[in-house]
Amino acid sequence: MVQAILALDQGTTSSRAILFDHGGNILAVAQQEFEQIYPQAGWVEHNAEEIWTTQLTVAKQAMAKAKISAADIAAIGITNQRETTVVWDRKTSKPIANAIVWQDRRTSAFCDQLRKAGQDKLIQQKTGLVVDAYFSGSKIRWLLDNVPGARQRAEKGELAFGTIDTWLIWKMTGGKTHVTDITNASRTLLMDIATGDWDEQMLELIGVPRSVLPQIHASSGQIAATTSDLLGKAIPIAGIAGDQQAALFGQACFQPGMAKNTYGTGCFMLMNIGDKPTASKNKLLTTAGWQVNSKTTYALEGSVFIAGAVVQWLRDGLKIIKSAPEIEQLAASVPDNGGVYLVPAFAGLGAPHWDQYARGIITGLTRGATAAHLARAALEGIAYQVADVLDAMQQDAHVKIKELRVDGGAAANNLLMQFQADMLGVPTVRPKITETTALGAAYLAGLAVGFWKNLDEIAHHWLVERRFEPRMPADEVAQHRSRWSEALRRAAEWEPRTSS
Repeated sequence: MVQAILALDQGTTSSRAILFDHGGNILAVAQQEFEQIYPQAGWVEHNAEEIWTTQLTVAKQAMAKAKISAADIAAIGITNQRETTVVWDRKTSKPIANAIVWQDRRTSAFCDQLRKAGQDKLIQQKTGLVVDAYFSGSKIRWLLDNVPGARQRAEKGELAFGTIDTWLIWKMTGGKTHVTDITNASRTLLMDIATGDWDEQMLELIGVPRSVLPQIHASSGQIAATTSDLLGKAIPIAGIAGDQQAALFGQACFQPGMAKNTYGTGCFMLMNIGDKPTASKNKLLTTAGWQVNSKTTYALEGSVFIAGAVVQWLRDGLKIIKSAPEIEQLAASVPDNGGVYLVPAFAGLGAPHWDQYARGIITGLTRGATAAHLARAALEGIAYQVADVLDAMQQDAHVKIKELRVDGGAAANNLLMQFQADMLGVPTVRPKITETTALGAAYLAGLAVGFWKNLDEIAHHWLVERRFEPRMPADEVAQHRSRWSEALRRAAEWEPRTSS
């Protein structure tokens, strides 16, 4: 009998299911995209029912591909797009509106009001987060205030809120279980980061009745079980974590000071900071990393808005490459950047700068500059941004990292990974299995049911595909980073500030 863990990886654009064996190897993968809904500028929605049907479909497809039944699956782990908000009727299990996606900006004005009222310091102190429309709390408030009768129904206990993990578990258990885990709860603006429970002061401030909220569970534990008719037999649901926390766990960053960076459209860097939720002095987020065996591990998180997206711009906007992988060969055709620096602040700058008025800039152009220099400057611009975030993290956590574990699409670019190691002064390490998000969810579930014994066994399964050692002389690194800082200064506050 094949024993496996089923990971449900519910992302922003697609639902995926991956089956892992005891060695952490992939047995089968299935994936299905779903509709992105844009009702008006700045609004992004999903159909929660479509998310559910696509997720169930791919779970069945993965099982069929691997030729295994529910009896062969030890447990299910769930990882999900974070902050996306669903509110539904407890009796009918029907959503009262489309899900509001994490990217949605409709609640920005309410967040501005909180900041103007001076509540941002209290909110950071309590939740570890900055005041932003990104998080779930203001989205719940919007749904209760804008769907006719919703707030009154919520006060009567007729409605339920959930992030996507909560919604999937509700559906998988036939409406019997209304739960979330500490990592997803820590992204709502409603949870006290120190206690791991909903905070009455935050609920009142944001305007969310406690009656709609799920129960907060550990990230690893026998949380619930699917209905027996869903996949052929009841299967324990034993692991839950938001996608970036799941990736940190999947990268086996189990000791304080260990960090991972995911290179996608943007970059998400998380660092394990141990069992105390250190507040950031450098505009990073403090978040729950995971909770295993009643012990919570915390993380610092920093986001870079534009990473892989700059490569897409070179392809689609400037048309100097035909496909994203071509950038490595083009950039490698010149020995250095020729003095060219590209700050990809197309949507402002994220952590640790938080400058929404910055705009993209190219500096150092001469007649000798070519498309290859621009390609190289674009890749280097990604690495500089990651180095800026890591500097801030190391200052906040008072630790020096020994290596940066990497995943995501651009982590396949060897030139970028080498330059990243040079700028950080520590190795960048790419694992053999790069499906770290789904793997993290699988590990959390497997731990709870004894499929894996402990963290040491999981760490043993983490294998290196390639290690990039820093090799650039220190004075050269210092010169590069100094010139980058100068380019950043010139890109800052390019757009005039709007008067409020």
